[in-house]
Parts: sequence; structure tokens; C-alpha cells
Amino acid sequence: MRGMMKRTTFVLLFAAVVAALLSAGCARTLRDDPLRLGFRASEGERWDEAVLRWETAVERSPRSVSARNNLAVAYEKKGRWEDARREYEKALELDPSNTYVKDNFERFQENLDAWKDADEKK
Repeated sequence: MRGMMKRTTFVLLFAAVVAALLSAGCARTLRDDPLRLGFRASEGERWDEAVLRWETAVERSPRSVSARNNLAVAYEKKGRWEDARREYEKALELDPSNTYVKDNFERFQENLDAWKDADEKK
């Protein structure tokens, strides 16, 4: 009986340690997630940081439609028109039916001339 209690205690302790390690790893992953960090940067209008975060996300997951779409938006905010176009096109290659990306790309194309004119006037 006593040996069984020790074994049960050991198994429970082991399970608790494994759960703690896994949850710490998951929390770190979420905290270090470049998509999430880029979103936070964009909320604060920190577009240079958002670009860096989403470029990292694209490097880590080149097939991520969200990362490419978000990076395209950030490039727009920075006036990097050709980079934005490239990322929208890649996102649409990956998911041609994604209405969110299609809407963003259409808006981008409609406004591109006006944005370029405004840049030239600055």
C-alpha cells in the first residue's frame, strides 16, 4: 500500500511538472508570436515594429496568408507600395478565395494613385 502511494504521488508530481513546463512553453509561444506582436504594434501605430514582426512571421511561415496580408497593410502604412502589392499577390496565390485579402487588395489598388500623389507632394 505504501509503495503504491509513493508511486501515485510520483506520477501526480511528474504530471504536474510536465503540465507546468508545457503551459510555460505555450505561454512563451503566445507571448513571442510575431503575428500577435505585430498586431499589438499596429494597434499603437508603431508601423516600423509591425513590419519587423510580420516579416519575421512570414520568414517562419511563408504560407501564412494572415502574415502576408498583415505585412502588406503595414507596408502600405509605410508607403512601400511595391512591397505591399507583392505581399497581397502572394497572399492571394496562397488563398485566392480569401475575401478579407481580396477586399484589402482592391482597396489598396483603388487608393494607390492617390497615395502616390500625396507622397510626391510631400
